[in-house]
Amino acid sequence: MFDLNEILRDNIRSLKPYTSARDEYKGSEGIFLDANENSFGSTSKIEHNRYPDPLQWEMKIELARIKGCDENQVFVGNGSDEAIDLLFRCFCNPGVDNIIITPPTYGMYEVSANINDIHLKRVLLIPDFSLDENAVLKAVDEHTKMIILCSPNNPTGNCLSTKAIEKIVSNFRGIVVLDEAYIDFAPKKSFLPKLNHYHNLVVLHTFSKAWGLANLRLGLAFASKEIIHVLNKVKPPYNISGLSQKIALEAMKNEKLKDELVKNILEEREKLEQELEKLPFVTKIYPSDANFLLVKTLDGRRLYHYLIEHKVIVRDRSNVKLCEGCLRITVGTASENETLIKELKSFKG
Repeated sequence: MFDLNEILRDNIRSLKPYTSARDEYKGSEGIFLDANENSFGSTSKIEHNRYPDPLQWEMKIELARIKGCDENQVFVGNGSDEAIDLLFRCFCNPGVDNIIITPPTYGMYEVSANINDIHLKRVLLIPDFSLDENAVLKAVDEHTKMIILCSPNNPTGNCLSTKAIEKIVSNFRGIVVLDEAYIDFAPKKSFLPKLNHYHNLVVLHTFSKAWGLANLRLGLAFASKEIIHVLNKVKPPYNISGLSQKIALEAMKNEKLKDELVKNILEEREKLEQELEKLPFVTKIYPSDANFLLVKTLDGRRLYHYLIEHKVIVRDRSNVKLCEGCLRITVGTASENETLIKELKSFKG
């Protein structure tokens, strides 16, 4: 059975978090002389002299409505990277504990683990990029605090098996982080409705992909109220600017536009795949549930540099295990995709 206190770091359990002025008084009216702000105004034409809501409650209430969860199950971070880093800092003892990842996958998991001095165990995906749940569970030892899964996976683009994920969450006593950054493009449903069933599950979402707000750096973690409380305890007091909160709130009123953008991307993904299949040096296009395609070629590195010379920028994944010879290509607009295909047709493979 999962016990949060059993895996929480001792110093985090006893930590007394910093209390900001906006934590102590949550009202919106009054004469604010509590936070040492500049009471006379701002050097900007728009007034930015007051600190933002440290817990982003307006955002969380709206997110809870959209995602179908409780607002107390939501953490808003400076990108999903902040949530990942905080999870390591809260639950993993440096130099002692380890986490498990399933390469090929998002590279920031490894970088963040290295920054926090957390040992990394790698359990490769099966060559068809499916998840070997039994191998993952077999790799668990007494110091394994976290398993990180990405579905749809980056850079492979595929959703992992629901049954495989559930088996891991059900049989692991630590935290399972499920990164669903690309879930809006996938036919499978999010694991969010399962949060109340799996108390050791953390689901990551983002505003950077389907919502088109990468410039804001807004990531989301959904988990039990107890886990969210721990993350809020450790995060910096004002980790999300008031301007970012305001823009995100405005964006969430345009959920229909987000859905339309997703629809356009999926249509263009299909067209792009059809065109790529015609190229003689393309040997395989992997099935994608995301806003990108992983494309295996005869010489990925040379093709990558050729495209760079023609001002078309894709991602070279040739040096990634199981992705040899592969390029990761984000689905662009119709005109961007046309330019890409035009340049590829001129490549002497």
